[in-house]
Parts: sequence; C-alpha cells; structure tokens
Amino acid sequence: MSSPPPPMPVTVVGLGADGWAGLSAAGRSALSSADVLIGGPRQLDLLPAAECAGERVAWPSPLRPAVPKLMAEHAGRRIAVLASGDPMFYGIGRALAEELGPRSLRVHPHPSSVSYACARLGWPVEDTEVVTVVGRPVARLAAALHEGRRVLVLSAGAASPGEIAALLRERGFGPSRMRVLEQLGSEREDTYEGRADGWDHAPGDPLNVVALDCRRDPDHDAPRLGATPGLPDTAYEHDGQLTKRHVRAATLCALAPAPGELLWDIGGGSGSIGIEWMRTHPSCRAVAVERVPERAARITRNAAALGVPGLRVVIGAAPEALAGLPAPDAVFIGGGLTAPGLLDAVWDALAPGGRLVVNTVTLESEAVLAERYRRHGGELVKLAVAHAVPVGGFTGWRQAMPVTQWSVTKPDGAATGPTGSTGSTEEKDRT
Repeated sequence: MSSPPPPMPVTVVGLGADGWAGLSAAGRSALSSADVLIGGPRQLDLLPAAECAGERVAWPSPLRPAVPKLMAEHAGRRIAVLASGDPMFYGIGRALAEELGPRSLRVHPHPSSVSYACARLGWPVEDTEVVTVVGRPVARLAAALHEGRRVLVLSAGAASPGEIAALLRERGFGPSRMRVLEQLGSEREDTYEGRADGWDHAPGDPLNVVALDCRRDPDHDAPRLGATPGLPDTAYEHDGQLTKRHVRAATLCALAPAPGELLWDIGGGSGSIGIEWMRTHPSCRAVAVERVPERAARITRNAAALGVPGLRVVIGAAPEALAGLPAPDAVFIGGGLTAPGLLDAVWDALAPGGRLVVNTVTLESEAVLAERYRRHGGELVKLAVAHAVPVGGFTGWRQAMPVTQWSVTKPDGAATGPTGSTGSTEEKDRT
C-alpha cells in the first residue's frame, strides 16, 4: 500500500503598501497559482482579479483561533496567505509556523515597515528599538522610554499617534520628537511630525509607523527609570507592602531572569518583583499571586505604568491559588511563607534547574528557611540596608529591618513530596 502524498505547503507572501507592483516575480507567481487566497480585506483588495483568480477568504476576528480551522477547511488545495511586509516580523508567519511547522511553509518576505522607516529616517535598524501596539496595550511602550533612545512604534491604527503622545506626556517624555510615517512604500507615502507635549494632529491614515526621538522632561515629577532592576520606590503605588529598592535589586540578581522565562511572584504586594523581572527582557513573563483584591488591582496599575501590562495577576492565597498555573522557571516568595504546604508546592512545581528565592523578616520564617537551607543547600544571606537621615543638626544612620534571603537552584533528581508542617500563621510582612 502506497503512503499518502505529503500535504501541500502553505505559501506566505509579504505584501507592502505598494501592492501587486511591489511583489517579486516569485511572489506574484505564488499568488497567481493559488486556489485559495487568505488575508485581511485591505490586503486582498490590493490583488488584481485578472492575475489572482483563487477563492478569496478574509481572516475572521479573532485571527489566531481561526488558523487551524481555515487550514483544515482548505487542505489539499494550494493556499496562499497574505501578510503585511515581512510575515515573520510580528506577522501571521509566526502563527502559521507554530501551527503547521516551519517545513510546511514557503515564505516570500517583503521589506518590513521597520526597514522602510529606518531607510527614510537614516536610522540603523540594529540600533532602533521596535515596539508594537497592534493588538497590545499602548502602555507597553513605557518600558522602552529612555533619554536619547530611538523607538519605532508599529501602530494599531489612526488613533495610535495621539495615544502615544498622551503616554509620553504622562511618563515625562513630553519633549520627545514624534514623526508619523504613513503608507510606507506606496505612492501615497506621507510624513508629519511634532512634539508629544504639543501634539495636535488629527488622526490620519491607519497604516502608519510612529518614530520617536525620546527626550525626558527634567522638570516632570515622574522618577527617572533605568534599565536595570532596583527602580526607585517612588515609581510604585503602594500601601507599604513593597520590596524596597536595594533588597529588590539583590532579589532580582538571585532570581537571574533570562529571556522567555516565567516567574511566580507569590505574595505580590505592589508587584515590584514581577514587574522588574518582566522589564529585563520583552519575552519575560510573570504571574503575581496576591490574596488581597485591593493590592491585586494596585499591581495591575503599577504594571501598566511601568510598561509591562502583560503581567498576569491571580487573586487568591497560595498554595491553593497556584493550581493550574503554567510551570515556572523561577519562584519568588515575599509573603505568606508560613502558609502550610507552600514551600512544598513551589518546590514540586519547579523543574530541575528552576530557581527559588525567599525573603523574610520574621524569626519564625527565618527558622523555616534555615531548615530548608540545611536540607537543600543554596545560599542563605542576611541583607541589611541603612539610610543617612538627619539627627538634630547632624546626620546619622537609620537601619532598615534586615531581610533574610534564601536562594536555591533545584538540582536534577531532587526529592519531592511531604516534608512536614511549617506552621499555620501566615506571614503578613512583605520584604
């Protein structure tokens, strides 16, 4: 019995604002020979009917869940999918590759809007930060704002430039120069500009990219935010449940975030550990677990203000609230350490190589950490910070409450399972 023929590859063709005229010969041939043409209505309208006779199918909304269904419906036919610019740069190519596998695709890229914009601006692509707000909150732009930085924002539509200007003003970057580049690569290409603090342009073409020359207003009351962990405490809205700046920096150092990794921040407080974990790299993810609803809402506001609105907040007490969460690469416990079963639950959830960092300020919890340190090893340290304060007409040191920190990497073959009671009084203080 002969084996069935392999499935036909799906062709993905990048299309620019110049439409059919801007395609390569290979791209035109793929679209002309396709039985089915799938794309957005704007993209489909750019194809001449005389050259592209295939059945036209517009993507439904939401798009991602429709990918497997449409591919199954048209299996056995020659499928061509239209993408804006480079399909593998914030495009449909990613979803298709994840769904079908890279070997099932034939991709014909087109210059991306980023390439066009940098060419018009004279900006080196490798030195330009790119942030997309297509299908994402504009708040994520806040993490990319630094003095002198050049940023390209992939807009979600005609309203995006105004929303970006408002965010820049709110975050203390009102003097930033904004340039809106519309219909890049087409005969209708246009550019207009202004400062964020004086932005008064009416919404223009929905197909646009916004170029930012970031300039910080030195008189704005927003604190200056660096690119490393240890943001000023004043950057956070909090009720006192905040891991303070110097301890926070040491904690992130022990957690050692890497691109793509997921953190559980248990006892989220104000969300500072999860937020600064996510700020280390755009692909880092975090889940903050907080039992107090008011604090959970505060975490969400802080995450948006500091440019990581994708931080997930779970309201509930650990360990019960951990059920069903995706497996973490690292766990931080900053509150509720003595809740029965919490340490066992997070230890079991960690895969070999996963990191656990726990901070505490109480003697009861310190005893728990000392016992775990004897059992699992790792590093047990005492963090003490003092601040200079006025003492009469002089200056002296005021000692903050010392923090005991246990950090450990789970080894291969680590034992799991019951390890005995750790007490039942939930720790209230977040360190």
